[in-house]
Amino acid sequence: MDLINVMRPDLPSELLYPDWPAPACVKAVSSTRLGGVSGGQYASLNLGGHVGDDAANVSANRQRFGLLAQLPATPIWLNQVHGNQVLTLPQHSPEPLPTADASYSRQPRQVCLVMTADCLPLLICNTAGTEVAAVHAGWRGLAGGVIEQSLQHFQAPAAELLVWLGPAIGPAAFEVGAEVRQAFVAMMPEAEAAFTGSAGGKYLADIYALARLRLQRAGVRAIYGAEYCTFTDSARFFSYRRDGQTGRQASAIWLEP
Repeated sequence: MDLINVMRPDLPSELLYPDWPAPACVKAVSSTRLGGVSGGQYASLNLGGHVGDDAANVSANRQRFGLLAQLPATPIWLNQVHGNQVLTLPQHSPEPLPTADASYSRQPRQVCLVMTADCLPLLICNTAGTEVAAVHAGWRGLAGGVIEQSLQHFQAPAAELLVWLGPAIGPAAFEVGAEVRQAFVAMMPEAEAAFTGSAGGKYLADIYALARLRLQRAGVRAIYGAEYCTFTDSARFFSYRRDGQTGRQASAIWLEP
C-alpha cells in the first residue's frame, strides 16, 4: 500500500510518497489538491499554468509545493501533449517550456516532474540510485509508447528498474470507446483483460493494468502503487473527467548526492 501521510506525522499531509524499496538517494513525491491558494474549480494547490487559473496563484502554489516537497531545485515544467517525447535533463536548449511527456536525468538535484489530472504519472528509478524519470501517460501516450521510450533512456536494464504508478483515474471510472480498446488489443492481445464492457458499446479501461502490461513486456518486474482513483476521490485529487475545467497535481522524482 502507498504511504499515506497520516501514518507519518513528520511528512506534509498535503503530499503522497511512494512506498517502494528505492535507494535512499532517490526522492519521490506526488502532490494532491490540498495546501494551495487557488479557489473555485482550482482549489487549492493547482500547479497547472495552462488551465485558466490566475497566474499569480499558480506561481504561489508552485512555490508552496517546492517548499512542502523540499525540492532541491526548480523543476522543468513540460508542455505535455499526450505524446512519447522524453526530455533528458539538464536541459541545454533555451526553450522555456519544452514539449515532452516525460523527463529523465542522471544528474543529482535535477527534478523530473509531470502534471496529471486523471492521466497516469509513473516515477522510475534504478536500483543503484543513479537514474530517474517521470512519465505522463494517458491512453494515447500509453498506446504511443511513452513508457517504452522512457525506459530506453535508462542505462540500467529493465530488470533493475523500480516503477511507481501514481494517482490516476481508476478502472471503475475510465470509460473509453471501442477504438481505444482495439488500439491496445491490436498491439497486445492480453490487454483485453484490462477492459470491461460498459453501456452504449463503450468500455471501462484499467489504465493501471495497461501500464503494468507495457512495463512487464519491456522486462520491468518491480512495479508499485496504483492505489488511487482521481475521479472518485474529489477531496484529494483534481480530475478532468469529473470536473472539466480543473487544476493539476504533480509527481516528481530526483536524486540526492
